[in-house]
Amino acid sequence: MTAAGGDEAELARLVRAHDRWRTRSVFNLLPSENAVSPTARRYLGSDLAGRYTLPLDTVWRGERIDNSYTGTRYADAIERLANDAAARLFHARHATVRPLSGHIAALSALVPLLPPQSRLLAIEPGEGGYDGYAAGFLPAMLGYSVRPLPARGVGHSVLEEDAVAAIQQERPNAVVLGQSFFLFPYPLRPIVEAAHAIDALVFYDASHVLGLVAGGEFQDPLGDGVDVVYGSTHKSFPGPQGGILLTQRDDLFGQLDPALVWRVFDNAHWNRIAGVGQTLLELERFAPEYARTTVANAQALARALRAKGWPIVAEERGYTRSHQIHLDPETLRRTMGIGTGTLARRLERQRLLIDLVGRIGTAEIARLGLRPEEMERLADLLERGRVGKPLVTREVAAWRAEHRSLRFL
Repeated sequence: MTAAGGDEAELARLVRAHDRWRTRSVFNLLPSENAVSPTARRYLGSDLAGRYTLPLDTVWRGERIDNSYTGTRYADAIERLANDAAARLFHARHATVRPLSGHIAALSALVPLLPPQSRLLAIEPGEGGYDGYAAGFLPAMLGYSVRPLPARGVGHSVLEEDAVAAIQQERPNAVVLGQSFFLFPYPLRPIVEAAHAIDALVFYDASHVLGLVAGGEFQDPLGDGVDVVYGSTHKSFPGPQGGILLTQRDDLFGQLDPALVWRVFDNAHWNRIAGVGQTLLELERFAPEYARTTVANAQALARALRAKGWPIVAEERGYTRSHQIHLDPETLRRTMGIGTGTLARRLERQRLLIDLVGRIGTAEIARLGLRPEEMERLADLLERGRVGKPLVTREVAAWRAEHRSLRFL
């Protein structure tokens, strides 16, 4: 066998091993991931994966054109279907699933609507915010300055008084909401009113909570007056990796839509768009039940872990209103003698996946059919895995084998 042939065999082995590991052998509690339905996965591997077209209504040399390629009649119809499904699900006047990721969706919203020298308010990474909005990343690349939107206290909560005072003092061009550590909804109406009073836009990065917003379980950003909602499609939203943009405003979409192609990206990957479209259609049927189950699982798991001595934050507020629960790293180290990274690696060996920074998520286990009444059993496995009890791996594997099929399809 040639070297290339050997590498092909090794690649095939690795992909098969990954699929067995992640779809049959572990319980995934990473809040940034989810399980994609079999139908959406099939579309990702369709002939669309190798095809190229321009997105609908591209502006080229000053004129709006349908396409510059032939053979695209079905790809064009797929994009229209996906955009229409997104608009229906999120009660948006305008929607596009062209962005390739949540980060690209942020670029797709910021670049057309905010010129260089714009001033942003965003939650700092040290208070649970997304690193991409920190001064050295997107703002620096786009020529923006950024000031902190306070998210203080347990659970990195944004309080109405703090947010309104910051907006009035800093007078930004835009307020960017959204967090990587995201437990509780925002007081949106006061924030929107304060921002609009100074002609500032309000962006809502729903990357983590998009699936919960779809189910009406978290909050309704567009209904509360947010100007643009965007995010990734693979966290609480159970689709393939990608992005989405939503707005009610004709004037803003008139600036957003023409600015996407040849500015932020080119090919939008129509196999991905078909997979996202399938997920949107699935959620039109099941989003409320899925979102309720996800949040109820998070709250039940938090209570069960807290009862076992785990330092879960925000107990006084019911722990969470999202798919996430958070460990307090300092208390974990002080009371249990272990850091979040070491804990995550130890649990990984027991086939239980949490992330290295102390977040635990329940979106994927809801898709697997786990219910709130089963969170005590899961908490027991996590606790025994933490202290290195024997046979946890075998028990996890046996329980996981009972959940091979996804719910909410």
